[in-house]
Amino acid sequence: MAVSLTKGQKVDLTKGNPGLSKLVVGLGWDTNKYDGGYDFDLDAAAFLLGADGKVASDADFVFYGNLKHSSGSVEHMGDNLTGAGDGDDEQIKINLAMVPASVAKIDFTVTIYDAEVRKQNFGQVSNAFIRVVDEGSNTELIRYDLGEDFSVETAVVVGEIYRNNGEWKFNAIGSGFQGGLFALCKNYGVNV
Repeated sequence: MAVSLTKGQKVDLTKGNPGLSKLVVGLGWDTNKYDGGYDFDLDAAAFLLGADGKVASDADFVFYGNLKHSSGSVEHMGDNLTGAGDGDDEQIKINLAMVPASVAKIDFTVTIYDAEVRKQNFGQVSNAFIRVVDEGSNTELIRYDLGEDFSVETAVVVGEIYRNNGEWKFNAIGSGFQGGLFALCKNYGVNV
């Protein structure tokens, strides 16, 4: 049975699931009625961060333009350009056993592609969620539904997995950013 989280809630991942190493992080969303003439293209990404909350290099940013981390620990399963259909719109696979020791946490984000030009923001997005699935058993472990508390933001830090005393935990963040992917990259130390 999946644990359903609220914003700011933290929950254990590996302590209660011995042997858990391969995860699928699924992100999904729907768009509200929008007649701006553009598709609504949301993009999931993962930032592998050190204890300082920054990437060690630009290669620690896994997204549609860099689908797999050099360690093999994080792999983006590809860009969904429209978000149509039910279930996960984009997925990122994580192999906890392969995450480099220098990585303290992995943040998962969703941004709106070309949001300024298309005049789009997260106020036009509904039913956004992140879920963590045990890849081996295909069991949903954690689900966090973001709710509808965004308006002008064009990027959201949805959640993160992080190391804590030798175990991995999940933190439901749900924090919005203005400035889209550019702002997120600057925040995490990626050169743009």
